[in-house]
Amino acid sequence: MASRSVLIIKMQSINNVQFENKTLFSRLRLALIFIFLLTTLLIIRIYNLQIVNHQYYLKKSLDNQIRTMPITPSRGKIFDRNGNVLATNKLAFRLTLTQEKTKNITKTLQQLKQSGFINDKDIKSFNQNIKHYQKFHSIPIRYNLNEIQVAKFLISNIFIGVNIEPYFHRIYPNQNSSVHVIGYVSRMSKKDQLIYDKKNYLGTLFVGKTGIEKQYEILLHGTNGLQQIERNVNGRVIHTKIIKPAITGKNLYLSIDLDMQKKAETLLKGKRGSIVVIDVKNGEILTLVSTPIYNPNWFVNGISHTNYNQLQTSKNIPQLNRAIQGLYPPGSTIKPMVALAGLEEGVITNISSTFCPGYYKLPNVKRKFNDWKKTGHGHVNVKDSITQSCDVFFYDLANKLGIDKLHNNLDLFNFGRKTNIDIPGENPGILPSKVWKKINKHKPWYRGETLITGIGQGFIAVTPLQLAVATTAIANKGILFQPTLLKNTQASDDIIIESKKDSHIQIPIKNIQNWEDVIDGMKQAIYAPKGTARKLNKGLTYTLAGKTGTAQVFSLDNTIKQYIEAKLDERLRDHALFTGFAPTENPEIAIAIIVENAGNGSSKAAPIARQVLDVYFNKQLNNTLP
Repeated sequence: MASRSVLIIKMQSINNVQFENKTLFSRLRLALIFIFLLTTLLIIRIYNLQIVNHQYYLKKSLDNQIRTMPITPSRGKIFDRNGNVLATNKLAFRLTLTQEKTKNITKTLQQLKQSGFINDKDIKSFNQNIKHYQKFHSIPIRYNLNEIQVAKFLISNIFIGVNIEPYFHRIYPNQNSSVHVIGYVSRMSKKDQLIYDKKNYLGTLFVGKTGIEKQYEILLHGTNGLQQIERNVNGRVIHTKIIKPAITGKNLYLSIDLDMQKKAETLLKGKRGSIVVIDVKNGEILTLVSTPIYNPNWFVNGISHTNYNQLQTSKNIPQLNRAIQGLYPPGSTIKPMVALAGLEEGVITNISSTFCPGYYKLPNVKRKFNDWKKTGHGHVNVKDSITQSCDVFFYDLANKLGIDKLHNNLDLFNFGRKTNIDIPGENPGILPSKVWKKINKHKPWYRGETLITGIGQGFIAVTPLQLAVATTAIANKGILFQPTLLKNTQASDDIIIESKKDSHIQIPIKNIQNWEDVIDGMKQAIYAPKGTARKLNKGLTYTLAGKTGTAQVFSLDNTIKQYIEAKLDERLRDHALFTGFAPTENPEIAIAIIVENAGNGSSKAAPIARQVLDVYFNKQLNNTLP
């Protein structure tokens, strides 16, 4: 029995060994199959990486150290008609940070602040702008670093991913002068990015915001280039290769005369107003001034809170371009156009006479419409009425014309419509009519409103530019130009190309003598003994035709018997105006000037206009001297 048990045990041991061996071989087989499959997959993956997608992953690998970046072109310069620099570029340096190379951006910014390279304003601006950049882009932190800051950073640079980069900084060498013409550039906003070509503006930080800088942004900007930048593991640039060079923006030559601009700005210093001078022969703007003025350099790298508050809180609204946006009653400067309407419509002739007792009354109406001269002008014809600026004559003429004919004739001179000058923001003004009042005031038109429209008061509102354009048309006997500021463009090859001018419009003329009579009235305003601007003719070296104007800011009610300037708030006083052209034969330039709340046009506006015109003709004289 015992031997049998031993035998059974031996047989069980043999069976276990066989089972274990079988299990082991089975597991080894599975392991070998698994290893084979893994090896196969690995080989396939390696083949895919190294052979099939070699170029793709090679590019990915290179992108870790080599990036293709845009080259921002140098912005075109802006000159006046004589080659004086109005806007240019200066090499400067900025501090930048690359996100993918900086482990802790917040900590790095704080360290830069502690080292004196940036401040809280820079950090705030950076955090606002960071979302507009990809991780491999160099994001500006601070602009226009001085030489000491640059040297200090380069010597002790311990900031990984932070670098100093050169760039061209926009500067306006004449400071405040001509700001409303040139405009300014400032940092590109999210709205700007939607307007301009994304590909060409990739890397562009500054764009034109106002004036010529905005109007001709595309010409001034140029075309982006491309470059390859190789960085080391610390994010520092170790090699740069230009793939496609950037094309510099075009230089612009404006029709503006800087000498006349500065003279006009000086004459209006401390005042609110505008002066516009136009070349009568082609519609080019020689002077376009609005005061007060401000410094465009403030905006280039971000305006300070102090300067921004100064502009925003000023009651004088320096950023308003009064030349193209300010709306004013034209006052008596509209009378030559009204006189021409009466002559062309046949309502009056050049010998028609009206008696002026110092006031005008409509039939069956109690109200008196006063003339500026209380004692009246007596009997006056159309030339006399312009020369002496007789209100009664034009009350009567406006009444005879009616508002419809008056509106239609003034419309020919571009009142109530934009002149389409080549800077943004122009105001079309207001040329009232029955329809206009019904739509805008929801009231009917009254006869008395026709009368005051005839002397440039009431609802009618014009810009100084519109007055200058209309005066140019009078000088030209009906040629109405679209005013322009761009004279020539210059590409990088130094070839200057004249800017294409739009064709002019000829105002219909029924009788050329009518225009001559109106012009003669404007001449006599300067030279006749009773001319409202007769003081201007003293010492004139050129002939001049003109029209003074004094425009009420508010109407006197029946309880106020007399206008006493000294007792009125300064901003309620009359505006002073003057329009004119010279010389009277073969005219060259036309001028329009408005000085807000200055009072009488003949004593306040006309002398200023004379001094601006003197600059032009003195330069003409000097240019002809041997």
